[in-house]
Amino acid sequence: MTETQITTIFLGTDHAGFELKEAIKAHLDSSGYEIEDLGANWYDGEDDYPDFIRPVAEAVAKDPNSRGIIMGGSGQGEAMCANRVKGIRAVVYYGGPDDIIKLSRQHNNANILSFGARFISEEEALIVLDVWLSLPFEGDRHQQRIDKLDE
Repeated sequence: MTETQITTIFLGTDHAGFELKEAIKAHLDSSGYEIEDLGANWYDGEDDYPDFIRPVAEAVAKDPNSRGIIMGGSGQGEAMCANRVKGIRAVVYYGGPDDIIKLSRQHNNANILSFGARFISEEEALIVLDVWLSLPFEGDRHQQRIDKLDE
């Protein structure tokens, strides 16, 4: 299956992922991606992740050629928040085999990647991010599963 060009990458995080978001933003910018940073725009230890994650999920749901990168302490709550928006398939990465991240794109057509910022290094996140962004969805028999999720 031919993958379409990614139009925009939306970023969102609370305080726990703020430093990682800034590093990811710089990396994506230097790689030529169109980026929209939906916050947090400064470190605030009292902020709440739904305030930043929900807008990312809604933006990605409106543009099927976009992707979202969200971050938090574990990435779990952030993915749960994003997955409440119809059409979103957010996956969590906080370390482990890179086959997990590959399959999330190839078989599940994940459109949001949620990082557990307290469990991975910046270097690991950037490597995983590049792999995730480079992989197409295989479609075929996997599409029927996506269709069932979206019913």
